[in-house]
Amino acid sequence: MPKTLYVCDCEHSQNVDTAAIEAATGLSCSRLHTALCTRDLDKAEAAIESGEAVIACQQERATFEALAEELGREAPAFVDIRDRAGWSDEGADAGPKQAALAAEADLSVPSTRSVDVTSEGLCLIAGPAEAAVQAAGQLADILSVTVLITDDGEAPLDRRFDVVRGRLSRVTGALGDFSVRIDAFQELIPGGRGAFDFTAPCDGANSQCDVLMDLTGDISRVSAPDKREGYVRTDPRDPSGMTAAILAAGQLIGTFEKPLYVRLTEPLCAHSRAQQTGCTRCLDACPTGAITPDGDHVAVDPMICAGCGACAALCPSGAISYDDPPVDHLFRRLETLGRTYRKAGGAAPRLLVHDQTFGREMIGLAARFGRGLPADVIPLEVTALAGFGHAEMLAALACGFARIDILLSPTTEREAPERETGLTRAVAGEASVRLLEPAEPDALSDQLYGAGADAPIGTPILPMGSRRQVARTAAKSVLGEVDQPLPLPDGAPYGAVLVDTDACTLCLSCVGLCPSGALGDNPDKPQLLFQEEACLQCGICANVCPEDAIALEPRFDLSDDALSQRVLHEEEPFACIECGALFGVKSTVEKITEKLAGKHAMFANPQAARMIQMCDDCRVNAQYHSQNNPFAAGDRPKPRTTDDYYSGRKDH
Repeated sequence: MPKTLYVCDCEHSQNVDTAAIEAATGLSCSRLHTALCTRDLDKAEAAIESGEAVIACQQERATFEALAEELGREAPAFVDIRDRAGWSDEGADAGPKQAALAAEADLSVPSTRSVDVTSEGLCLIAGPAEAAVQAAGQLADILSVTVLITDDGEAPLDRRFDVVRGRLSRVTGALGDFSVRIDAFQELIPGGRGAFDFTAPCDGANSQCDVLMDLTGDISRVSAPDKREGYVRTDPRDPSGMTAAILAAGQLIGTFEKPLYVRLTEPLCAHSRAQQTGCTRCLDACPTGAITPDGDHVAVDPMICAGCGACAALCPSGAISYDDPPVDHLFRRLETLGRTYRKAGGAAPRLLVHDQTFGREMIGLAARFGRGLPADVIPLEVTALAGFGHAEMLAALACGFARIDILLSPTTEREAPERETGLTRAVAGEASVRLLEPAEPDALSDQLYGAGADAPIGTPILPMGSRRQVARTAAKSVLGEVDQPLPLPDGAPYGAVLVDTDACTLCLSCVGLCPSGALGDNPDKPQLLFQEEACLQCGICANVCPEDAIALEPRFDLSDDALSQRVLHEEEPFACIECGALFGVKSTVEKITEKLAGKHAMFANPQAARMIQMCDDCRVNAQYHSQNNPFAAGDRPKPRTTDDYYSGRKDH
């Protein structure tokens, strides 16, 4: 059955262009309700019973989901066309945007991979005696609590929980699997009269717990503490913070579903080769420390990963890809929004990218109490704002958006958005993308209203393939024919390898270690080949070159020449002095002969020196027939016969 969009004008506070929605999306619209969540709730009940409903309301989502649960039905799909389109100074002209939002809501979302995390409620509370004991007293009936007293305070008489004294030294792990090191560790001695005593202190005590409550008031023991699940931290002098921390810790028992935010394809990783470090973009950007070096590639700890997406945006090879949901679903959303907006009569849409918390609230407040969003600004809500990189930005421009605005929240890690925005501007122009940081909802509206934008491209594309492939296709679509490579900022994942031909000896060590195959050789002649489209600018070739003959140039070559190999350096091969076969590099063989012949003990003999100028086969042959044959053995022993056996017997 075709889906039906159930629309509501929310007490006559918005215009809904049902004709534009139906014409552009293929969805049929219900009659226009006025109070679908209250007086017309019976109509919503019938829609949920049908199983093919999309409800145009996000504010009362909980109401409709509860109704679906009562009916024993799956919750319907939802789309917000009120805060995002209808409640606006330009709401009467927002029909194309409403159609685009409805079409996006009709897309099926891929399921996210996840793993179960079990917490049995083993809780370690570290902090001053007064605060830690207070928290332990409230949690002792819920969790299995151990208190680590970090000051000289007295141990409590309450024996519902264990008490130790020491200093929290190191913390690793996450919810369900914390490992802690405690220095100056002292165990409580429960016997005796008066205050409890402790054993002598010792360093290096180790313990495991499921939940760690840090009330030390000191620096955090983990990176990005707000993103580390199971790590509850607050200032013990803040009563409201203590209350919130105790409440949060008490909920961390049971089995939880942990999303696997990213997918790692190890062979594609360009982190290292032969102990030479190359790309470190993800390592430098990860706020939680979930990414660590692991030989030639990196490793991602899914329990620590908080899903910010910065690693996926910065990864030049696609070894790390965001998977909640996959990037191809995001490309599909962009294409659907742009195509439907144009089909409904819109001309030059702008894209507003925001997160699920701060951005959603800013848009809602601007719509309810201010001017709302302009009719040509289509909001795109993403789970990982830092993961919206240059490939996604270029794809949006190539899907017909005239401009991109990214609404940053106060908690967004800035490195990836700033870096990827700079890269996009270098390709598509300074006006192609902006980072917005409004202090209040009205400021957001002011920044969006009246902001001009260039006309979008005439023929939008369908973004398909990897992020690198989409970025290249999108850039060619946006820019058209480009005669010269585009200069890019340092650290860009596209560029050329420059070779100093006077210094290069064609040792080809760079070819053997290039992780992407951008550098190659010719088996028939001494040549160093390069395919620019495949170069990741990881720097391994420059780091491994013994002559320091390689440099990197960040740039974006959109011509077809970048897709084929070209010769960076070549030399004349050397002809074997015995058989004439071509081998090696003439200049290198001559240089080695000049340095070793008659000057090194192994090549003092003219016959030995001649071997430098022989191919592999002739060199082995010459060594075999030389007087000092390294392959020769001693004299062959005389075969032992029956007569030799009998001659040695005394009875014969």
